[in-house]
Amino acid sequence: MSQENTSSIIVVGKLGAPYGIKGWLKVHSFTDDPQGIFDFSPWLIGQQGKWQTLEVVDWRRHNKGFIAKIAQVNDRDEAMAYTHAEISVDSAQLPELPQGEFYWRDLIGMTVVTDKGYNLGIVDDLMETGSNDVLVVKANKKDAFGQAERLIPFLTDSVIKDIKHEAREITVDWDPGF
Repeated sequence: MSQENTSSIIVVGKLGAPYGIKGWLKVHSFTDDPQGIFDFSPWLIGQQGKWQTLEVVDWRRHNKGFIAKIAQVNDRDEAMAYTHAEISVDSAQLPELPQGEFYWRDLIGMTVVTDKGYNLGIVDDLMETGSNDVLVVKANKKDAFGQAERLIPFLTDSVIKDIKHEAREITVDWDPGF
């Protein structure tokens, strides 16, 4: 994999400390369903600007997390070399979503506009809260309401009115003063 083509790479977890002496490593999953990280194969590991693929040959639950055995990693010293490395996959490996569903990464960079036509800015990030997800919208430099950032609840019934994927635009019912 060339360094130029990293835009399609998605971080799905992180390798932790070695476990035992036979080359097993702890795994920290960032996927919605934590064991879903093992549905992806191979894993892309990025270290010092270089990418390599790793094949998981076995895994199991351990305490509150997981441990995995990687092909070609047979002892604790070899496993140490991968400690704290990010586990990534090519976005092409992500499953197709049903109509109307999307990945958070698809929303980043979309323009957010009120249903009355006011441009609130660009989706900069998303946050998970206990009750609902929240769009972090970076406001335009000359925002008429003096806002630098807005936190807009991602509530599809009341706040989010429309998501136009081709136009890269989200229409919301939201007061620009907030």
